[in-house]
Amino acid sequence: MFEQSLERIAEQILTLDEASLANLWDKYKDRMERFDTSREWEKSVIIFFIINAVRVKNKIFNEQVMLSQNNQPQGKKPSGDVPYLKRIK
Repeated sequence: MFEQSLERIAEQILTLDEASLANLWDKYKDRMERFDTSREWEKSVIIFFIINAVRVKNKIFNEQVMLSQNNQPQGKKPSGDVPYLKRIK
């Protein structure tokens, strides 16, 4: 049950747009830095780290996509020692 709840939360977080979250980053950073013992402060800390988690996830994802694209061959090329010939009738 607990794990399923976390998975549902993660599913909802994955739908959030990083650009929209970036606009909230400063707000929650400032709120988090002004410590108090309220439930609102606790929620601000969680929200701040969720925003950072999405940013880090996207950075890792984009880096891995770029790496995989750079390692894939760019189409089939003929080998250098055999001329590329095409038979025409």
